Amino acid sequence: GDVLVVALNTDASARALKDFPSMNSSFTEQGIQQHAGINIGVAVALEEGLVVPVIRNADQLSLSELAKQSRELADKAQIKRLFPLDYEGGTFTVSNLGMLGVDSFIAIINPPQCAILAVGRVAPRVVTDGDGIEIRSMMTATLSADHRVVDGASAARFLRQVKQYLERGEF
Repeated sequence: GDVLVVALNTDASARALKDFPSMNSSFTEQGIQQHAGINIGVAVALEEGLVVPVIRNADQLSLSELAKQSRELADKAQIKRLFPLDYEGGTFTVSNLGMLGVDSFIAIINPPQCAILAVGRVAPRVVTDGDGIEIRSMMTATLSADHRVVDGASAARFLRQVKQYLERGEF
């Protein structure tokens, strides 16, 4: 379900961040700071607003570990048991509103991070396949990026890499 979608997107993002380290950066008063660790914030919608707990070293975790941590952080958020350490040190964010029935949206960057991936719901869609049509499960992902840190062409290549990781299903 939703936990798997979050884990898949977190995994694909973490892997793409290794390929595009400029996307794992922040704009600071001292200039652009590239982060060594890939710490992905996972946005969780609560009745009273949005919280963004962080999965540390996401690039070093298996898909099952990412799913487990995503579920644990979401559960802790729901029962108001997140600690300040759970929010700190994020270098990139994945925001998924699919569980609310949202097809696509544009997320606002979580400063000082330079980018955020907005993921809509996975839904059956009619697509062309050669001469015919078929129905496939599809989702929309939108990337917002801080152009003080990364240019649009780099951001587009990063998003293409995330897409390729998701489509290949090599986890």
